[in-house]
Amino acid sequence: QVQVVESGGGSVQAGGSLTLSCTASGFIFSITPMAWYRQTPGEERDLVATILGTGQITYADSVQGRFTISKNNAQNTLYLQMNGLKPDDTGVYYCNIPFRNTWGQGTQVTVSS
Repeated sequence: QVQVVESGGGSVQAGGSLTLSCTASGFIFSITPMAWYRQTPGEERDLVATILGTGQITYADSVQGRFTISKNNAQNTLYLQMNGLKPDDTGVYYCNIPFRNTWGQGTQVTVSS
């Protein structure tokens, strides 16, 4: 059964950095597209970054140049390196297979000004 577990969130000041991790199981991680999403209270989840099985990567305009998505296929782990954090980056971050409707618990990121 497909499972994803996010970790690495925390509280930082603006300009700081965090690295999120997502451990996946139950599917062939190396060839499956993966994505990071962000959700703030009362809002829908927004797509932050996507990495395809080919390694092709896309970012939301709001994080381009500051965030880096990567993966370790040997460890079935997805990462999101976040630099230059802004208060607007605050939210719960989720990883998932695009278009999958079941979500993990997410990890909270709080950026203070």
